[in-house]
Order: sequence, then C-alpha cells, then structure tokens
Amino acid sequence: MDRAPGPSVRLKLTLSYAGFLMLAGALLLAAVWIFTLRHLPAYASVPGGVLIRSTLLHDFASAAGAVLFFLLVFGLVGGWVLAGRMLAPLTRITDATRMATNGSLSHRIRLPGRDDEFRELADVFDGMLERLEAHVAEQRRFAANASHELRTPLAISKALLDVARTDPNRDTGEVIERLHAVNTRAIDLTEALLLLSRAERRSFTREHVDLSLLAEEAAETLLPLAEKRGVTIETSGDIAPAIGSQALLLQLTMNLVQNAIVHNLPEHGTVWVNTSVRPKTVALTVENTGEKLTPQLVSTLTEPFQRGTERIHTDHAGVGLGLAIVKTITQAHDGTLTLAPRPAGGIRITVELPTTAPHTDR
Repeated sequence: MDRAPGPSVRLKLTLSYAGFLMLAGALLLAAVWIFTLRHLPAYASVPGGVLIRSTLLHDFASAAGAVLFFLLVFGLVGGWVLAGRMLAPLTRITDATRMATNGSLSHRIRLPGRDDEFRELADVFDGMLERLEAHVAEQRRFAANASHELRTPLAISKALLDVARTDPNRDTGEVIERLHAVNTRAIDLTEALLLLSRAERRSFTREHVDLSLLAEEAAETLLPLAEKRGVTIETSGDIAPAIGSQALLLQLTMNLVQNAIVHNLPEHGTVWVNTSVRPKTVALTVENTGEKLTPQLVSTLTEPFQRGTERIHTDHAGVGLGLAIVKTITQAHDGTLTLAPRPAGGIRITVELPTTAPHTDR
C-alpha cells in the first residue's frame, strides 16, 4: 500500500521529549515568577545596596531564556539518543521481518536483555519464524514426495502403453488389467491429496458427532478386508460426543482401522477399537498386533508417504498418506494424536478431541 512519507518515529519521540522538557522548565520558571518575584516591592533595601524590582525581572527573563534554550538543545540531543536506544530492538525486529519477506526464514532475532515488551515481541516473532520454516520445509518435502508418487503410476502407464503398441501380439486383457490397477492407485492418491488439503484449510462444517458410532461403522465397513486377512476386529467403549466434520472424522477412523488391519500379523491378528470419555476430551484408540516397532520408527509414521513396513501390493495397500491424513484431520479439530509401540508388537494410536455435551436429539 502506497502511503505519503512522514516523519520517523525516532524524530517524533525526540520532539516529544524536547517538548515535554521545555514545558516542564517553563512551568518551573512560571512558578518561580508567580510565587516569588511577583510579590517583591518596587524597591527594597538589601545589605550593600538597593534591589530594584524591574532590574531583577529583566535579569530573570534573560536567565529564563537561556535556560529554556539549553533545555531545548538538551532535549533534542538527549531525546534523539534516548529514542535511538529505545527503538534499537524494533530496528532489529524490522530487519528480521525484511529478511523473512525476502525468503530467509532461518534468521532469528534472539534479542538479549530482560523480559519486556520488545523482548516478548522478538520471542514471538522468532517462534513464528521457526514454525513457518518447519511448515515450508514440510510442504517442500510433501510436494517432492507427491510428485514422485504421482510420477510412478504415470511412468508405469506409459511403459504399459508402449509395450502394447510395440507388441501387438501381447495379451491386451493383461495390459488393461494392469492399467486399471495403476489408474486406480493414481486416483486414490489424488483423492487423498485433495482430502489432506481440505482438512488443512479447515473448510468444513462442524456438527455433533459420536466417535463410538463412527468406530462401529468403520469396523463394519472394513470387516470383509479383516476376514480376508484373518484379522479379528473388537470394538468397545462409551458414547464419545465431539464437534466436527462427520465425513472427515469417519475418514480418520477408517484410516486408523484399515492401517491396523493391513499392518498386522500374517494370520490370527487382532485390532482393538475403543472410545472413551476423559475429563476434558473424548478419545478414540486403535491398537493392533503386529511386528515390534521402535519409538524412532513410530515417530515418523505420520509423515506423508512413510510406511512402517515394506509396501504391500494389494488393493488396500494405501498410498502412504493414511496416518498423515489422520494427523491433519486431528489438528483441524484442535485435537492431539499419540502413537506408541505396543510391547508385544503392533502399535497403539490415540486421537483425543475436545469433549462436548451429548447431542440432545439422540
């Protein structure tokens, strides 16, 4: 926005300091005049001579003028120096802001000194830069991973089409089947990216949701997949009312249960889905049996395109965004996501959302 140039804050403070100093001096001199000199007689005998009131007033006026001139100069010089020292932290903050505007997010102010308003502003700005730098780095990694994941099915499709074109005797049914599988994966990945973007923008309508009903729906929907893999799903818990998007929270629950089914024991595995009410939150907990995981590995599972085990080539292998979507949906609902390895193997994932009163219509 274009604005007309104006005086600097330092100049304004300098003039203010000098003005207040001169005003205080003028008031002091006026007080001396009113309460002392005004009551003197025209002539007064003093030891060594005669005191003439008019002469005294003339001398006083000359001295008062000199004092006011000194106060003006002192106020301007001292105010300029004092304002510069007072505004030095603000200059550092401005320089850091300008560097951030130019793309340098790694710079930090780290303002020294005691805790005051400028120190608080600098610390808040440093924290904002730190979060912004981490967010930009995460977005760059995500864009690079998404480009790689999207390029893979496109490259496979191109290779299959080239094979079909150069080898007319090849079974077209096999090529079509493989193209269908690759295209399905590309569509799933695109839809997951769109869902992730929607959750990050928080562009959804909030309504009353019962997590226990969502858990039952997810378990019922994914029961055929669990039976195919020899996995048992056990659901339990209390009514867990929350406020949020029913579609997104259902997607969150589906992702957790599906992830627990796919990354399980080869046979006779178990998935436990539980809902509970806590003092200030409601919780959805999904546990499963499986391989033993290290805390270091578990801490990376919510990153986009990270998988705890080798990729499984099935219809429900996922696109590497399942837990990333869970994390984003949880954050969009002002909740917390906790992942912990189970001592016997597998993982325990808990989503906590702010609690609400149960829906009166139910």
